[in-house]
Amino acid sequence: MEWTDEGIVLGVRRHGEGNAIVELLTRHRGRHLGMVRGGASRRLAPVLQPGNSVTATWRARLDEHMGNYALEPSTVRAALLMEAPHAAFAFTHMAQLLHLLPERDPHEELYLTLGAILDALGEREAAGMLLARFELAMLTELGFGLELETCAATGRQDDLVYVSPRSGRAVCRSAGAPYQDRLFPLPAFLLTGARPSADDVEAALAITGHFLMARALEPRGLGFSETRASFLTAWRRVTDHLR
Repeated sequence: MEWTDEGIVLGVRRHGEGNAIVELLTRHRGRHLGMVRGGASRRLAPVLQPGNSVTATWRARLDEHMGNYALEPSTVRAALLMEAPHAAFAFTHMAQLLHLLPERDPHEELYLTLGAILDALGEREAAGMLLARFELAMLTELGFGLELETCAATGRQDDLVYVSPRSGRAVCRSAGAPYQDRLFPLPAFLLTGARPSADDVEAALAITGHFLMARALEPRGLGFSETRASFLTAWRRVTDHLR
């Protein structure tokens, strides 16, 4: 068995004295493990840093085996992630969320989303917006996508300003006004792509965080790791002037 694909390094762990087991999010084969012989060497260590994009060739006798990787770097991002705390925390959090997906289950759109976000994480003010979009994409890939384009009560497609914490559906201003204290505010950037304020980003992350917990994490007996909170702390330090 052999295939070649694009991949993003999610994690690496040492295997034996000189080898490494590498976890990639691949474009066409989802989250996939493989062993890199000599992966613990100084020569390969820069290639195997989490967040880097690689071209991966995987070989194994049978498809169900872990197999071996031969990896060539295509985009090296490790320096950015190491230099910017918010970027490192964001990537670690996103990599952890990806473990909610079955291994070897393809999610090409999510792969493309992750790559685009990693390339833009250096824009500190935009990092919160990017993480909110990733969490929204994760909900969709997990089968819990939010319905934000039509009012749940009236069917209207305009003046959508709330989200129901129960249904995950948008609610227009007139229908939601009597219940606004029980609804999430819906940031306009999730619908239009407009540049959000810091408060808009906080509102979006409140929505995605609520539904990830309620629909994906708590049913599995899980919760968010500390990295999400650490990201928010680091991101708020560079966006306080925007409030």
